[in-house]
Amino acid sequence: NNSCGVHALMAGKTDDNIEELEILTYDGLRMRVGKTSDQELERIIAEGGRRGEIYARLKALRDKYGDLVRERFPKIPRRVSGYNLDQLLPENGFNVARALVGTESTCVTVLEAITRLVNSPPVRSLLVLGYSDIYTACDYIPDMLKFKPIGLEGFDDGLLNNIRRKGLHPNEVKLFPDGRGWLLVEFGGNTKEESTTEAHKMMDALKGKHDVPDMKLFDDPAQQKLIWAVRESALGATAVVPGEKQTWPGWEDSAVPPDTLGNYLRDLRKLLDSYEYGASFYGHFGQGCLHMRVDFDLDTEAGIHKFRSFINDAADLVVRYGGSLSGEHGDGQSRAEFIPKMFGNELIEAFREFKSIWDPDWKMNPGKMVNAYAVDENLRLGTDYNPQPGKTHFKFPDDEGSFARATLRCVGVGKCRRTEGGLMCPSFMVTREESATTRGRARTLFEMLQGNPIGKGWHDDHVKETLDLCFACKGCKGDCPVNVDMATYKAEFLSHYFKGRLRPITGYSMGLIHWWVRPASLMPGVVNFFTQTPLLRDVAKVLGGFAPQRKIPAFAPQTFKRWFYRREPRNVGGPRVILWPDTFNDHFHPETAIAAVEVLEAAGYHVEVPRSAICCGRPLYDYGMLDLAQHMLKQIMTTLKQEITDGIPVVGLEPSCIAVFRDELLNLFPHDETAKRLSSQSYLLSEFIEKHADRFQLPPLKRKAVVHGHCHHKSIMKMNDEQSVLAKLGLDYTVLDSGCCGMAGAFGFEKEHYDISIKAGERVLLPAVREADKDTLIIANGFSCREQIEQTTDRKAMHLAQVIQMAMHEGANSSERAYPEKAYTQSPDPVQAKLRNGAVAVTCLLVVGGIGAWVWQRVRRM
Repeated sequence: NNSCGVHALMAGKTDDNIEELEILTYDGLRMRVGKTSDQELERIIAEGGRRGEIYARLKALRDKYGDLVRERFPKIPRRVSGYNLDQLLPENGFNVARALVGTESTCVTVLEAITRLVNSPPVRSLLVLGYSDIYTACDYIPDMLKFKPIGLEGFDDGLLNNIRRKGLHPNEVKLFPDGRGWLLVEFGGNTKEESTTEAHKMMDALKGKHDVPDMKLFDDPAQQKLIWAVRESALGATAVVPGEKQTWPGWEDSAVPPDTLGNYLRDLRKLLDSYEYGASFYGHFGQGCLHMRVDFDLDTEAGIHKFRSFINDAADLVVRYGGSLSGEHGDGQSRAEFIPKMFGNELIEAFREFKSIWDPDWKMNPGKMVNAYAVDENLRLGTDYNPQPGKTHFKFPDDEGSFARATLRCVGVGKCRRTEGGLMCPSFMVTREESATTRGRARTLFEMLQGNPIGKGWHDDHVKETLDLCFACKGCKGDCPVNVDMATYKAEFLSHYFKGRLRPITGYSMGLIHWWVRPASLMPGVVNFFTQTPLLRDVAKVLGGFAPQRKIPAFAPQTFKRWFYRREPRNVGGPRVILWPDTFNDHFHPETAIAAVEVLEAAGYHVEVPRSAICCGRPLYDYGMLDLAQHMLKQIMTTLKQEITDGIPVVGLEPSCIAVFRDELLNLFPHDETAKRLSSQSYLLSEFIEKHADRFQLPPLKRKAVVHGHCHHKSIMKMNDEQSVLAKLGLDYTVLDSGCCGMAGAFGFEKEHYDISIKAGERVLLPAVREADKDTLIIANGFSCREQIEQTTDRKAMHLAQVIQMAMHEGANSSERAYPEKAYTQSPDPVQAKLRNGAVAVTCLLVVGGIGAWVWQRVRRM
């Protein structure tokens, strides 16, 4: 593809940067191509053979159509439509490599490319201009180009309104100057003086114009990054907007001469209005390239006829402006049918000859460029689109209540195919398989609902296999431009797939952990005897479906809730706060919750902990146990209804639990007012501290720290408040760009997923932990993250609550005061000690059998 992006003003398109290609033709010829002198051209032709034949025919093609190419090819920065026959002209050095750029796999396969390197200025200055509308802004682009910016982007108020509606980048949007149309003009240099000089010159020049924009110059790289994040979210902001019609590509990257862009947009808006279509404008305006998605109706006969008519009229419009149907993405079959309007029939015949030279049998990607499919011939939807109906547990409020519409979110960008950086998609980063991407899974679910080629619907094993390696990390919901939420889709699918079927043993051993831990907590010594003693622990792993390499977490001698209700209430009469006693910190790491109590009480809060055995049900989603998950959420809302109504905040320590309240709760109960209240008044500890910063006097902690964010934390709640609290503590910290830790709840404990779990952790997190100095704190809030670290390194990670507690006790003489969990864990309940010390194997077996029977009866009643 002959693509480019923001900095094409500085670097040009792909073809401008290709020096040489190694190619393979369909019939097996492998050769290197590039710029060809007249002498070399004649030598190659004289040598004969298939290579000589190709070059001879290319020369004849050039000689036959050269003048027509010069006449009909638009002289604009972004002409991407058609074949690059202009690169064969003598003035361009008969550059065969560049002629093949943008042929969209219709001619050859590219094996290797030699590219030129472009100097990237190390210092940038970003000037943001706010105009009364985007058309006026574009009218001044020719004047701006005189100052040689390295990037010039633009977008309209429709885009910014969509961003606000979707809740994207709320703080970033506040940085923008006033206006209804914006231009982002970037300057570069080796020093700040160099990068700002031209920017100030341009600002002075614009002050003398009739329409003076509101101007803001950003020199701080951090602020520049925030501004660019808004522009880069354009696709996601325009693709799926709650309450709006689905939008589609089709006319998404037309290009015109930059000095005509303002008028082209005016006429294009009139054309859109005449068809009653809506679209937001954005793109690489410095080169006259426009991106937009349109709310076409592509699944009714009338809508498709209207769509075809619009594309035809839009093609006429861009040709009148001397532009190109494609200015970046290529013609494909979205526009190839209409490129005769742009080039004329004679040049289309030249394109046909060009393809035939390389691919005589027309085997390479047929139906594109020439002899093209009709624009409405192979639509993804079309009049045959008829997804299988079915009642779902999740209500998909942002997708018109439709699981089918949710599977249409993916627009194929492929950001989930990154091999480093960001959250998604950890399974692809490890396997490099398309089926392990968010995109691949979304496509599979789409095909499942269509029944083609996946025919068994919700019970199809192919879909189950595709979803099996999904970590349910929600990285896609945060990272994907259109917020595809594969964790939710997977849970929904599994709920149907396992209907009437037994789930894997881990679904019962780990999915139902809330029920197992309650009787187990009455006799932790007995349970630990089975799970921690050599030989017996191996049996326990087999029975529970655990990977043999994993350790089963040991139960604490006393639960957090039991500790909490044996102490005197503190700060009675003070502001109330509910500390959520999640299963993991309650039963396995109560020292974390104890630290949180100390932190909250030091700020004057009266901490309350629910006495009832309620749970958010997070592990249930991994196994599609959605009926049970809904029951548990209803139980929470019933039990805490008065507290929720009274607006008492709920502070959680486990990110995945708070993510349930912020995400799944509203997807399962979108119209329930209690659910909405609970969601809005649930906080992670860091969020709560930031919201009530005036009450928390965070003491300094002069330490270094390595921070790993839980996937749900980064995706749903974001890490801004966490980092703010760490900064206020004075920590010298580094937040790892580590993606998923690999444990991902129960995923990494399961024997069939152990290897991929370790590979995910070894990408970034685990090496960083091992390399950290022993004095460096390792901070991770997620239970599974801390388990992955503890089980694969010689370090133990701390929760933020424990870090703050450490700061509060820094300098204390008593080790028990500085680390109260140490004293706590050394003082088990006398009854527990008696059970542990007096237990014999036979008694243990009877106890475990009783627990199993108790859990089974409870599950059956639900």
